[in-house]
Amino acid sequence: MSERVEKFSELIKRLSANFLEEASNRDALVSVMRVELSPDLKRGTVFITVLPTSKEESVMNFVKRKRSDLRDYFKKNLKTKTIPFVDIQIDLGEKARQNIEDLLRQTKKMK
Repeated sequence: MSERVEKFSELIKRLSANFLEEASNRDALVSVMRVELSPDLKRGTVFITVLPTSKEESVMNFVKRKRSDLRDYFKKNLKTKTIPFVDIQIDLGEKARQNIEDLLRQTKKMK
């Protein structure tokens, strides 16, 4: 990934986190884990985690409805010509990592 795409990804990550913090009803903790952008910066994916996991479905419904508002938020806060269209997904890699940590903790307790 080029330095330009990497810096822009970090900016989109920070803005997405700020937007979700402002727009959410605080029923669940939503964390933006990472952002992947296309090389032309026109499309991207924001990966999030949700705690408690039982709230994932309602949070995903909420963020899918708010995607156009998120894009408007980008327009207001970015000083660039290119404003990416983003999709939002649960970060399955982070979810798997948390499951592995839980399993390791359980194994240590058994010994």
